[in-house]
Order: sequence, then structure tokens, then C-alpha cells
Amino acid sequence: MADGADEVDRIEGVDRIEGVDGAEGADGLGSAASASELIAGIYADGWSRIVATMIRFTGGDWDLAEECAQDAFAQALRRWPEEGVPRQPLAWLTTAARNRAVDRLRRSATEAAKLRQWAALEAEPPPPYTSDGEIPDERLELMFTCCHPALNLDAQVALTLRALAGLSTADIARAFLVSERTMGQRVFRAKQKVRHAVIPFRVPPAHLLPDRLPAVLHVLYLLFNEGYSDQQEKVRLSAEAIRLARVLATLMPDEPEARGLLALMLLQDARRPSRRDADGGIVTLEEQDRARWDREHIEEGSAILESALRRRRAGPFQIQAAIAACHATAPSFEATDWPQIVGLYDQLQQVAPSPMVELNRAVALAMAQGPEKALPVVDQIAASGRLDGYHLLHATRADLLRRLGRTAEAEKSLRTALDLAPTDAERRLLERRIQAQR
Repeated sequence: MADGADEVDRIEGVDRIEGVDGAEGADGLGSAASASELIAGIYADGWSRIVATMIRFTGGDWDLAEECAQDAFAQALRRWPEEGVPRQPLAWLTTAARNRAVDRLRRSATEAAKLRQWAALEAEPPPPYTSDGEIPDERLELMFTCCHPALNLDAQVALTLRALAGLSTADIARAFLVSERTMGQRVFRAKQKVRHAVIPFRVPPAHLLPDRLPAVLHVLYLLFNEGYSDQQEKVRLSAEAIRLARVLATLMPDEPEARGLLALMLLQDARRPSRRDADGGIVTLEEQDRARWDREHIEEGSAILESALRRRRAGPFQIQAAIAACHATAPSFEATDWPQIVGLYDQLQQVAPSPMVELNRAVALAMAQGPEKALPVVDQIAASGRLDGYHLLHATRADLLRRLGRTAEAEKSLRTALDLAPTDAERRLLERRIQAQR
């Protein structure tokens, strides 16, 4: 989690596809261009729903489920421009994927028992549909399967991106700066673990939700933070994380932390347009042009946060969202309600203690009560050694020392931060600060 890091970084049920109504839909979408645009739109949100349905249908065969989903979209690209868009596009795609799976499984079955099994399967009706002909939404089951505690964090992230976000192995590898082969092995091992450990494809029973939901929320926020780095190849991750958080909040409306996570993402993403200058340099929170912030995201995030807080079960994501809301709604850096932010960090430290929370609270404390109050807190964190390799600890200490007139010590801390800074943009920012002190 970011732990408020802004403080220191200022588908009609038919059996065969030939029976699907291929007539032009009610919206009049018949042209090739319109069909292609519609397919692209359905892919963004429908991919994970079809994959989830197919994973259940195939008895947990993730590879076959993904292959059949891909084949269904390929069929749509070939047929819809000529035949017209079906009235229920998602239903058409899901039936196409199901038929592909039946064909594949029948051809691959060699034993008599297998043949009887798949004959029975083919005779089954298609997946159950709702009264309006839609396919059931099984993405929630897919989320909890991807984020099962039997999988390590890397596997959870890889499966979530592959199955829910529809990213290719190459896309995921680029985003996490590893080779395609490495990521392919990671995804393969995760799928094998799901299969061999017999991880159930379902939402856990109610009494297990408190233990399982945080893993889902954590993975989604990790994806968001990966995309928040502003590296071009990673930006899509933030958009996918927000989209998946919307799905989770919709499918679990009684879980305020799901809403809190969505609110937090929206409020933080609202500031993205002003976080870099024309040369790609970091613009601190204090110096950002607030006129460039996304007001629609801020209003939506604030409203979602309020609806979550009304349930009076505040968790770490709701508290972080409240901190982000203080920043996003303040007319200026100076007019920010810093005492309230300190209080929110006190709450966050109680429910999710960490040295990062302590550090961010210290920055807010410096703004609320002065650097002399915050420096002993930062020094205590430094003495504990818990954030030794974290460059922003030393950058924060340098800022406090500068404000107290202790410039020589401030420069020493800045140089330590410079040695630890992980990116060129952060190093350039620290170098500017060193030059400004001379």
C-alpha cells in the first residue's frame, strides 16, 4: 500500500453458435467500424466475465478458458461486421466460447469414460441466464480465486492481471520489468497451484470474508500503485485497477473497505495530470497546479468515501481515502487541514501500523505544528533502522532540518537520499534541492 505516500512525495441461452441471433442489434450497430468499436468496448469489461464463466464450465482449466474466450472474440471480429451485431453481444460471445470448449474437450477425450463425460456435458443446457438474457457475473469468484491465500503475492498479481484484466503475458512482463519467460512461468505456476491445490472457484463463506477480502484489496491497490509511477508502460495498470475496484465495489456493496479502496484510487488518480512537468520531472504536492486535477474523479471519490464511512466500519483504505480527500479538496497546500490529517494518521496507525504511516504522520505533524515537533519522530524512525534503505525517509529529514536552519545536516541527508533514490526523476528532484540550498 502507499500508506498515504503523498505526504513524503509531496451473454439468449442457445446451445450452438449457429443458433445465435446474428441480426443487427437494437442500437443499429451494423457497420464494420461500429462492430469493431463495440467488440473493443466489450473486451474491456466482458473478458473477465467470459473467462470466469469458462473456468467454471471447464472445471478449472484456466488455459482452455482463456483460449476459448480469445477464440470467441476472434469469431466476433470475423462475423459481426458482415452479419451484424447480435442483440446480446456478451451472450453470443459466451456461447461461442462454450461451444469451442465442448469441441476441444470432445476431441481431446480418448477414454470411454471421458467420452461419456463430455457427451453428457454437451447435452447440458448452456450456462444459466438472468431474466434479461445476461450471463451471470462470476468475476467476484474469479477475484477470490486469483487472490487465494494459498498463492503467494506474485502469483496473485499475475493471475489477476491475466484473468481479470486480460493483459497478455508480454504486457504483464513489461509492466513489472521482468522477462516474458519469467512472467510466463509465474502465471503457469499460479494456474498449476490453483489446479493441484484444488482451490475452490467461489467466494469464501461469510465467516472467511474478513480474512480473504484484504488480499483482494491489497492486490488491486498494488496494481494501482504500479501504474501510478507514470512510466508509460505501466499507466494502464492503474486504469485496470480502478476498473476492477469498481467491479468489486458493485459486487460487494455491503463491504465499505471495497468502496474505500475505489475512493482512494480515484482521489489519488485525480492528481495524476499535475504530478510531472513537461520534462517528466516530479512536481511535489506543494507545487502542483490544482486547476489540472480531475474534479470529476475528486467528486466521485469523495461521494463513494462518504457512503462507505456511513457504515461506521472504517478500515485502512477508508482512512487513507479520507487523507487523500483532505488533499484533493483543499484549495491550496497551505490551506490543507493538516491537524485533521494528523488525526487520520493516528487512526491509521491503530488499524494498520507501519513505519511508513509513522513517517507520513510526521510530515503532516510538521505542517500542523512545526518541524521541531516532527524531527524527533523522524529521528526515532531512522534510529529504529526500519526504513534504512528508503530514500524518502532521508529526504523528509532533510526538509525538516532545512526548515530549522540546519543546512549542513540537511544537505548530508539529501545526499543519502540521493544515493538511495530508485529513479532518475527522483534523483533529479533531490539534486535540485541540493543546489537550492547552496
